[in-house]
Amino acid sequence: MKTKTWIDPIVEEVRKVREELAREADYDVKRLGARLQESQKRHGDKLVTRAPQKLTR
Repeated sequence: MKTKTWIDPIVEEVRKVREELAREADYDVKRLGARLQESQKRHGDKLVTRAPQKLTR
């Protein structure tokens, strides 16, 4: 019996964008990091920062 695998459209969209960003940086991690940092500087007012939370066991 074959089961049909459910595909999450949000996960698929994230994977597509991730691939596009990697391709634009020629799959170079340093270039990708630099690009993301530059984007963060330009759009810093739109980022959400949360206070660290203590982990409990």
